[in-house]
Amino acid sequence: MTIAEKQEQLLEELNLFQDWTERYEYVIDLGRKLPAMPEELQSDDRLIEGCQSQVWLDARLEDGAVSYLADSDSQITKGMIAMFIRFLDGESPDNILTADFAFIERTGLKEHLAPTRANALNLMATQMKQRALEFAASSD
Repeated sequence: MTIAEKQEQLLEELNLFQDWTERYEYVIDLGRKLPAMPEELQSDDRLIEGCQSQVWLDARLEDGAVSYLADSDSQITKGMIAMFIRFLDGESPDNILTADFAFIERTGLKEHLAPTRANALNLMATQMKQRALEFAASSD
């Protein structure tokens, strides 16, 4: 399944919920399903700068695919990064770098988030692409 197909699948799931409270619960539930991030990886060098909540992101390149681990001290923020992990984890750096992140606008989440949380979505996307860029550059 391509990144775009995974994004469409997520949008379809979100669209099942008419009420924003239910959508938030769904996003929070995605965060709860994330694998636990080992405490030793929750270090300052893995913090995403500029987020109101603490968000840790670890990325590794394994067999040509990027593997992400993340955690947050906020349930909604953890759910938001879980959305990104869902469609980026296991993809090649090139696929991640060419992925269209405009789907975030189509989720409608930004309009219903506080400005600081909406900004966190952009920061997470940027940081995940940045890590993929580092892997792509190191493989050249």
